[in-house]
Amino acid sequence: MESRYQIVYHPIAEKEFLDSISWYEENRTGLSVDFIFEIEKVLSHIEDNPLLYSIKKLKYREAPVKKFPYIIVYKINSKQNQVIVLSVFHTSRKASIKYKR
Repeated sequence: MESRYQIVYHPIAEKEFLDSISWYEENRTGLSVDFIFEIEKVLSHIEDNPLLYSIKKLKYREAPVKKFPYIIVYKINSKQNQVIVLSVFHTSRKASIKYKR
């Protein structure tokens, strides 16, 4: 069995994630907990099988988040057994910016 990959956040992706958590908590108490749970569920799937989601552009893959309008944009660093999260991307934003890291 292949070992799990380590999740590493690009600083911009980490900020997007934390800002989203704050936004959900400010708009409805407790909703941030649901958001975190859904993000962590997707990241767990990616850790177990980073090839699960197809390549969308160049070396970037996108994993949809259920119940929230987000996708997780990531790339795989096989040599270091890492998944690098480039964006926790709200789908209402301009699509072309999700790969600019």
